[in-house]
Formats: sequence, structure tokens, C-alpha cells
Amino acid sequence: MKKLRWAMDGDFWELDASTPRTLEGSARAVPGKALPLGVSRGTRLSRPKQIDFMQRFMAAPFVPSFSNHLGLTLQRVVTIPFNDNWFSILLAQFNLRKFVSSLRGSGGADLKSIGRLLRDKSLYALGFSSELLLTPDDTLLLSSDFYYAHATTPRKKAVFHHKFPHHNLMLEVVWPALFLDKNNANYWDIPFSMALDWASLPSDSGPSYHLCLHHNHGSPKQFEGDDHMAQVPASLLPGFSVKGAFSYKKNVDIWRSKAQKLKMVQPYDIFLSDPHVSASGIIGTALTAAFGENSVTSCEDTEEIKYFSFHNPTLKSTLLGDIFASISFTAQHGKFQRLFSDLTRFHARLDFPSGSKFLSGATQLVQDILNSHPPSLEAVKMICPTTTLSLQQQIAGPFSFRVDSGFAIDFKNKGWHIHTDEPVFAIEYALQVLGSAKAVAWYSPKHQEFMVELRFFET
Repeated sequence: MKKLRWAMDGDFWELDASTPRTLEGSARAVPGKALPLGVSRGTRLSRPKQIDFMQRFMAAPFVPSFSNHLGLTLQRVVTIPFNDNWFSILLAQFNLRKFVSSLRGSGGADLKSIGRLLRDKSLYALGFSSELLLTPDDTLLLSSDFYYAHATTPRKKAVFHHKFPHHNLMLEVVWPALFLDKNNANYWDIPFSMALDWASLPSDSGPSYHLCLHHNHGSPKQFEGDDHMAQVPASLLPGFSVKGAFSYKKNVDIWRSKAQKLKMVQPYDIFLSDPHVSASGIIGTALTAAFGENSVTSCEDTEEIKYFSFHNPTLKSTLLGDIFASISFTAQHGKFQRLFSDLTRFHARLDFPSGSKFLSGATQLVQDILNSHPPSLEAVKMICPTTTLSLQQQIAGPFSFRVDSGFAIDFKNKGWHIHTDEPVFAIEYALQVLGSAKAVAWYSPKHQEFMVELRFFET
């Protein structure tokens, strides 16, 4: 899941969420009501390349994954290297749960019965991807996935990526496109989606900006879900949107260890080798213009919250503007060099996705206090930030345990009890020879998903 990251990715610069529900292994986040949303995504190694790496260098004959609708599946790839600038991969997926269930139902376990079951096409899914290095700065990725079970529509994707000296440009076309609604854990398919991303390169401190043009076509449909009462997110309806965001980030080292590292001992992860206590903050502004059916997003909220907004029902257009902020705190003990007890890491992040909403709530609270009224429940909800906590602890050598979870207040309960929101548990294996890379096996109880992934240069 996207929460398995230490950087300030969260609700502002939304990343593709990892999911085992498709061969591609990812789904875009549904843009929510607050701004800015869905205007940035992180880059990562494609799913076929991850599996190829694990087969070649980690002696993994199959890579397992699990989801509640597919059960346990096994994946394996076959590479087709044409030349140095053209690389293709064939990915095959085998549904182990369905095979075992069919085997038990057949009442026989002889070789003939097993052979007959293995010829069942519904047990398999195939994916083909091809990556072309057009120039040293231009890459074209083409992929297509085919599912033989449940008459699922094949998924196709084309991605063009260009590297500028200080910017990244990405054009992505997907049909159908998979989106994840984090509010209710529902997945949605959109028949056709196209996005153009223009972003400045990330930096530890300083300004950054991002521009995204997004077009959806066709009626969204729920993907592999049984929540028939679920309402389609307005931002997924057909239409065209332009989103721009500008932010400024500042990092502050409160304390950093000056003790020398062990000589002749390479850390398991060079990015996790400095004990420190630090804080960082982001403040920014975003503007969104929407044209089409998706322009109804957040219109009902602007009546009570004073957004910078303009809505024209006749032209089906909306203009929304807002500010946002985030504060994070990180503390690390250990240099991640020794076999035991050499890494403990804690990270906390408070996100304020809507400055207008926060100011409206704060104003209402002040008025309640001045008028000797009890605090309004809605006002308290408006000023409460989105809170995320992460904890990582070394188990032994390159292995560590990690848990990421959001925390929310249950305002429906009179005691305002705090509960976890979408926790994710993971075992990480640091690939020491690569400097900063790891294999991550994570499980999400809310989504009932398990996946093994590769992550590079994440802190």
C-alpha cells in the first residue's frame, strides 16, 4: 500500500497504491474533496520487472500475492530481451486457491484429474509489457493484461516518460483504469483515462510545483465489489480537469549523531544509517479547474466552508482553490549495521489538506467559546488533521518489522475514542549490496491484501 513510505507522500502528492488485484500491481487513488489531490505520483519499478529481479537475484521461483476476491496466486515472468534498448516481459499468474478448490471438488487427486484441471483457462492470467528506451531521456512503456476468469476486460496501458534537467514529464493512457477509494476501500474501473503530469524534481527543502491534466471517459463501475450501495466518487465521472499546485518544504535537524559508523561494515541501508531527530513542514496552494460531469465535486461543501470557488452549472465547470499544510516528525536510533537492536525508527505526520476548512472550523470554535456555547462537533472535525504514524524495528540482520497506520477520532461516540485507520503491516528485507533497496512483504487487514514488492531509495 502507498502508506508504506516514509516521505511526505500522503494526501497531497498521491502515489499509485499497490494492489494484487491486477497483474499491473497498482491502482490510482481517487481524488477526494479536499485540495490538492491526485496531482502527483511516485515512480517505481514496474511489477513485471520486480518479479524478474526476484527470480534472477533472490532465487524466487514464484512470487505470491493474496486478495480477498482472487485468493492466493503465484506469479512468474519470462523475459524477452531484443536488444539493449528494447526489453519485453511475459507475466503469468496462477490462481492456487481456485485450483485447490477445484481439485477438492473433483474428488480425485490422480495425475489425470490434475492435468485436466491445469488445462482450465480460468486459473490463469497473462500480461505482456514492453519497454523501449527511445533516447537516454525518453522511455515508452506498453502493456496489456488478459484475464480468463469472470470475463474480465483486458487492461491496456501506454506510458511515455521524458526526463528534463529539473522536471519530469509523463503521459499515461489506460483503458480501463483502476482507481481506489480510500474512504470505503472500494475499487472503481473507468473505461478510459488519460493523464499528463509535469512536475519539478523533488528536493529535501525548497519550492516545488506540479501540473496535471486529466481526462476520464465513460461511466465508472465498481471493480470486484459487493457494496451495491456505494456511490461513485464525483471526481471519477466523465470530464476534463486541470490541477496545479505549488508548495514550499523545509527540513530541520533537531539532533543528528556525530558518532562514527563501524569500520569495514556496510549499513544494510545507507539511507537508514544516521541516528537523528528531525522535523519537516510543507505549506502550499492548489487550484483545480474541472469541466464536465466531474465538476460537481465539492460544490455542496462550499456553502458552509468559504473556499475560493466558482461553479457554472450551465457550462458544467468548476474552479476551486485552497491552501494545504503538513508537519512531520522523525526519530531514529541505530545505524542499521549490527545484527540486532541497531534500528528503531518512528515517524509521525499531521496533514491539513484544506486550509479553508481548518479556518472555518477554528472560527466556529472561537465563536462558540466567546458565546459560552459547547464546542460544535462539526467545527472540531474541521480542525482535526489527518494523522499517520509509522514504526520500524530491526528483527535480525537485514530483516525489520514495520507498521504504518492512520489514526482517527470516532466523533459518533460520546467518548471520542481514537481508533486505527487502515493499518498496514510489513516485513522488510534490506538488499545490502544495492545500497538502498528492499523486498517488502506487506498485509492490509482493511483491504485483505498481501503482496511482495521491491522498493528502491525510499526513506
